[in-house]
Amino acid sequence: MKRKFVTNLILLLFLNLLIKPFWIFGIDRTVQNMVGDETYGLYFALFNFSMLLNILLDVGITNFNNRNIAQHNFLLPKHLSHIISLKFLLAIVYAVFTFGVAAIIGYNKVQFHLLVFLVFNQFLISFTLYLRSNISALHLFRTDSLISVLDRSLMIIICSLLLFTNVFKIEFTINWFVYAQTIAYAITALITMIIVLQKSGRIQIQFNPAFFMVFLRKSYPYALLILLMSFYNRIDSVMLERLLPHPLGKEQAGIYAQAFRLLDAVSMFGVLFAGLLLPIFSKMLKQKKHVGQMVKLSFTLLIVPAIILAISSIYYSGEIMDALYTSDTGEYADILGILMTGFIGIATTYIFGTLLTANGSLKQLNIMAFTGMVINLILNIVLIPRYQAFGSAYASLVTQLFTGGVQLFLAVKIFRLQTNFRYVFQILIFIGVVFAVGTFSKNIGHWFTGYLTMILASVVFAVLIKLFNLKDLYKIIRYE
Repeated sequence: MKRKFVTNLILLLFLNLLIKPFWIFGIDRTVQNMVGDETYGLYFALFNFSMLLNILLDVGITNFNNRNIAQHNFLLPKHLSHIISLKFLLAIVYAVFTFGVAAIIGYNKVQFHLLVFLVFNQFLISFTLYLRSNISALHLFRTDSLISVLDRSLMIIICSLLLFTNVFKIEFTINWFVYAQTIAYAITALITMIIVLQKSGRIQIQFNPAFFMVFLRKSYPYALLILLMSFYNRIDSVMLERLLPHPLGKEQAGIYAQAFRLLDAVSMFGVLFAGLLLPIFSKMLKQKKHVGQMVKLSFTLLIVPAIILAISSIYYSGEIMDALYTSDTGEYADILGILMTGFIGIATTYIFGTLLTANGSLKQLNIMAFTGMVINLILNIVLIPRYQAFGSAYASLVTQLFTGGVQLFLAVKIFRLQTNFRYVFQILIFIGVVFAVGTFSKNIGHWFTGYLTMILASVVFAVLIKLFNLKDLYKIIRYE
């Protein structure tokens, strides 16, 4: 299992490092620089609003299906026949609720026009993720890895034509950015559907209310968990845009989006870990295998980069933001360091939350997520009017560290994981050294040279103290 995890993780990382940074920094960042913080802030708030209720598209189906099909492969044709029709029914429910809430909180015609396409995009994303859950559940990780970058690859091609050429002879607006996403998501969903049908064989789409009710009763705890986590992960920009007066709210949402884009970029790699680990943990637990070594391996591979990225972002937030954006980031650059520190909590969640999900510990996870949502809402309501985008950043930091810590505690308690004090000491020493290296690096010539020196020196130190044991990783890949 460790060999399968590591080899497929390497492939996933390679593909995503090849495609997604170019999308984020070459396309998404360029769009914000071109249309301005206020216009992009409007899009960013609407995008996150469309994500708040997108659990209604899934109601926990994807996570439950991944775990269930990983343990019972033979159920794929039966479940596929029923769940596809259920997904379309849920799409209607999601659209009705989303547009209803949008009308209640006062979105105008321009906002509704964009929201229509963003809602359709969310359906396409959810449908593709469900189809991919079947592929990963069958442990076809290489196929899933290629699909994981297909939508972004298509968007890069389409948006590059729109941004950097005059092929279509149109003026680029934020609307075209959304339309390009719609085209890419639709093509990806179609290709993924074809691949799944090749694995399942011919199916007959069935509308079976009795099956729906049984399935939803089993999956609703997953749905509740995702809903609660979506709120405390995505509501910040929505609250900024709504709580602050026009046009300050849109502008602050755009400023927040500048730093959040980088957090979202590194979080994608956490998603890759979780996507690989859920079916692996599920199968190991079903076979009653001890998960301790797999947990330690995956946690180390994610937490070490998380610590390096968090601390380096504290030291170089101003330089990074100035290099990426044409608008004056100035006093708001420190938001990056605050948000990236929260990535340590997010990384913890992707490992231990995935383990708890594979175990079916949904009651504990939902209590944790509900508490995190309440903390996040209260902090945003209190902090946004006074500190604006900084207020949302601090709310996010507190929430992510709290929820990550709770999941770590729950996993240790439920699985009776032994505390490795030597390992904990290594982590603490590593954090101290990274801070020291960061201080030293600020005195090295050009900021980018200092930044790279900090990253490389931190990685080398992790290898020297055997947090990253290259010999063991090679053995896992080569022999196990």
